[in-house]
Amino acid sequence: MSKRKLGIMAGSGTTKQPRHWSLGLLGSMEDPESIVKKTENIVVIRDKYPKAKIHYLILPYEDINSIYKLTEKHISLLEEFGRLYGELKDKHKESSLRAGFHAVPSMQRLHMHVISTDMISPCLKTKVHWNSFTTNYFIPYQDVLKGIKENGGVKKISNEQHKSLMSTELICNQCTFKPKNMPQLKEHLLTHVK
Repeated sequence: MSKRKLGIMAGSGTTKQPRHWSLGLLGSMEDPESIVKKTENIVVIRDKYPKAKIHYLILPYEDINSIYKLTEKHISLLEEFGRLYGELKDKHKESSLRAGFHAVPSMQRLHMHVISTDMISPCLKTKVHWNSFTTNYFIPYQDVLKGIKENGGVKKISNEQHKSLMSTELICNQCTFKPKNMPQLKEHLLTHVK
């Protein structure tokens, strides 16, 4: 048996139960270094591994696991997400920002990405990173809000759709350039910097 399990089983009181990496947002929600703004219902944090020059996460304090748990009762919460997104756009007028949710989030706790379209970051490393923000895997904020208002929820994508979106051919999000690989794409993105 591992030392960690023995320590937990022994009840020493000093061994902390490890949390799965997908729960990492919960710690960031309380980290003063990460927090940009707080309201009664929501916290805005800097993404620890930004995929663009500007990358924030907007999260509720309410324990909502994903967009698929949202119902009509969450409309006012989502509208508050939208107001905070507007504030971030006002703060970063020189940049083009998008807001949305991943169709299959890797992190637990509902979170909306607010991200600049430059996609320039050392943390943007893989095709999966790229496709998670530049394909229909990234569901725009307005589409989620509309889905909740009109249909009472958001329709899940199938496993086949998920796989297809993640394997989509690389293409620049600002022009029609089709790079052969991520290093070529990252080099190309720099040509769009003003």
